[in-house]
Amino acid sequence: MPKFSCLLLSTLIAFAAFSQDEEYKEPSKASKDYHDYRLYESTPPYSLEKVKTLIKKNTKYTESEDFDGGTKALDKKTFNSLSLREKFTYTMIHGENWSQNCDVNLPELDEEKKIFGHLSDILGEDSWSDRQTKFLNDNRDSVMAIIKESVIRSKRMGLNYKMAILEINGIEFIPFLVSYYNEKKKDGDILTLLNQLMLQNKYEPFMTSPTYEKLYKEGSDYMAFIDYNKANEQLIIQRATQLYNARTKK
Repeated sequence: MPKFSCLLLSTLIAFAAFSQDEEYKEPSKASKDYHDYRLYESTPPYSLEKVKTLIKKNTKYTESEDFDGGTKALDKKTFNSLSLREKFTYTMIHGENWSQNCDVNLPELDEEKKIFGHLSDILGEDSWSDRQTKFLNDNRDSVMAIIKESVIRSKRMGLNYKMAILEINGIEFIPFLVSYYNEKKKDGDILTLLNQLMLQNKYEPFMTSPTYEKLYKEGSDYMAFIDYNKANEQLIIQRATQLYNARTKK
């Protein structure tokens, strides 16, 4: 779906919500600002201009048989010629799979007061290919080291970095995530990521908790959330730290 159509669709959805519910309230500036903060994506500096040029000039587009998606990827030889850091930059800024499906992601009312069960989608209509997720998993230790280096330098952890940690099941990264979160106590999606790591690893104290029931039980909404407060913050960090200790200090 063309991007202008996605914009039109989001406008229509917002209008429909207002039309159907007289109590509809426009999200506050704080909610909108936090929404934008959540969608921030990190841009790795490693051979960035070289990688951007390759994407612009050397990606080959293919379409699926039903024309609703396909791939836009470097050829195998060019991809394999990239260094590890260049492949990391390429993967973080360019999803090789593309789809015409339009997922509308509007600001939520009181978004800054919620800890969501799921991270937002990344890369718009694009997503990582099997080749890209294989690269991340095959080089998980290096990927974690590069992300840590990048976050320390930039003081930000973008959504794409968080999704990469989830993709490689980066339990070893939990202490750094907690440390990063505690510096500003601003990025609630770090708490979301910790919850998703506990879910992904079926950590029993979490799987039997009220938090799990509210966020992930069968039939729960993708936008399910718990309140963003000190008690939930501390509980998530405590459980995630216990998961880290249980899995890495055997």
